[in-house]
Amino acid sequence: MRILARAIRPVMVRLFPDVPPDHPAMGAMIMNIAANMIGLTNAATPLGIKAMQELSRLNRRPGVATNAMVLFLAINTSGLSILPTGVMGVRASAGSVDPFGIMAPTLFSTFTATVVAIAATKLYQRMSRFSLDNEPIVEGEAQAAAEESAQVQALMAESQEPVSDRAVLILRLVFVSALAVLVLPALGAALGPALGRSAEESASLRAFSTASGQWVVPSLFVLMLGFGWAKGVKVYETFIRGAKEGFTTALTIIPYLVAILAVVGMFRGSGAMTTLTSWFGVVTAPLGMPGEVLPMALIRPLSGSGAFALMGELITTHGPDSYIGNLASVLQGSTDTTFYILAVYFGAVGISRTRHAVLAGVTADFAGFLAATAVCAAIYGHLR
Repeated sequence: MRILARAIRPVMVRLFPDVPPDHPAMGAMIMNIAANMIGLTNAATPLGIKAMQELSRLNRRPGVATNAMVLFLAINTSGLSILPTGVMGVRASAGSVDPFGIMAPTLFSTFTATVVAIAATKLYQRMSRFSLDNEPIVEGEAQAAAEESAQVQALMAESQEPVSDRAVLILRLVFVSALAVLVLPALGAALGPALGRSAEESASLRAFSTASGQWVVPSLFVLMLGFGWAKGVKVYETFIRGAKEGFTTALTIIPYLVAILAVVGMFRGSGAMTTLTSWFGVVTAPLGMPGEVLPMALIRPLSGSGAFALMGELITTHGPDSYIGNLASVLQGSTDTTFYILAVYFGAVGISRTRHAVLAGVTADFAGFLAATAVCAAIYGHLR
């Protein structure tokens, strides 16, 4: 993780000035963001929890979200996904003539949401209402702060262990090459007609992108295990220790999962969602978001599986290549499950004072939905 943190240090250091560049939290955040970017959401969750646990070690106010924590979660809730493999798989199984066609508008939407998330977080944290100075000092804070300060200094000293520049260069090349292999073919297939490519060339790019995507997880396993073995790490023993930590973390976040899933069930079962869609649908339909898609936009910040199911239902009912089918596909990849992420990640480290995290996440969601609607209206408006 130290090598990975150094490889992508220039951007992350500017975004997270409060986190030491070689701190384990930096590496965990990078791994989490990279997993989200290539669509490995299930793998991204444990990495995100690990990042929050490491960020918690730098927190001088237990129970209060730091600026780094809020920004990290804002980036997660913005759904920075450059390869929405799950959505493209549903479209392909539904018989879409161009399952990769939503690649370009999804990239635009998720990029817009991420930029807005970062800007909004930086803006909100400067407001006096959300300032860390407003948080009360808990009993024993002075002693805890001294111990944490000493721990941080020790971690920073440890991080000065020399890391080979060659290793950093190799990792950068591997990272860029992997993104190129995964993203460029899919993007080329999506933009094939606009670039003047024939149908056969676009089909070949789609096939290559799908095949390469299937090798992501096996390649990660082999690379990580091989690197650990080469560095003399007792891989199996380390894995067992990590599995025990994962089980403990799972027990910690279960109450928060129960709470958020119960809230989602109540929201849908009470009829509140139907009422809201009937009210807002009259306003959003002329803007490019039909009332049929509005429930998905409302449920997306609450439940990823619920939104995915709604997307599949819309694609089945209206067709994958219809305006509603395309808009639902882009919406699914434009943002992530804000409240689920906040509940799980903050619950894993016992954060109860979230400060501006919810506001930043909702702002990113709103920006992503607007961007998705605008780009779909521009590209697929003739299908309405």
